[in-house]
Amino acid sequence: MHKANIMKCTDGLFLEVARDVAADYPDIEFEDRIVDNMCMQLVQKPELYDVLVCPNLYGDIVSDLCAGLVGGLGVAPGANLGADVAVFEPVHGSAPKYAGQDKVNPVALILSGVLMLRHLGEKRAADALFSAVKAVVGAGRRVTYDLGGSAGTQDMGLAIAEKTAELVAAELVAE
Repeated sequence: MHKANIMKCTDGLFLEVARDVAADYPDIEFEDRIVDNMCMQLVQKPELYDVLVCPNLYGDIVSDLCAGLVGGLGVAPGANLGADVAVFEPVHGSAPKYAGQDKVNPVALILSGVLMLRHLGEKRAADALFSAVKAVVGAGRRVTYDLGGSAGTQDMGLAIAEKTAELVAAELVAE
């Protein structure tokens, strides 16, 4: 994703390098898109896209757009993957203006943990945590204001932790 039609030097170089790298991986489909059009396509047909490669500025903007497609920044996990390291964080970042207020939805952070667990090969743990998040959000009782509830960060996090423990215990009994 780029704006090489306008930003000929910077985004032009990005596009040139992206094409060169893509040529080394013929089994991976590569399509370039201008960022404006990509935003429209993501709103209209998000299911067509799995991975977006873009400069940081566009990635920051488009990740917020995509968060809106799935329920908002409070539920959108993020992963920054490099060749040797990976960083997992909520799309919304640290949200320091809400520090200590016990009102931020913890789901984005917890789902970032799910992404990390999957990255580390901990599928069972990731599945249990993801299932717990789905169950708590689906029940709608101990959820934060942005999901229609009145729970605080700690209470919702505790509800997810309790559900995770319940699911893991049930799985152990089933073995």
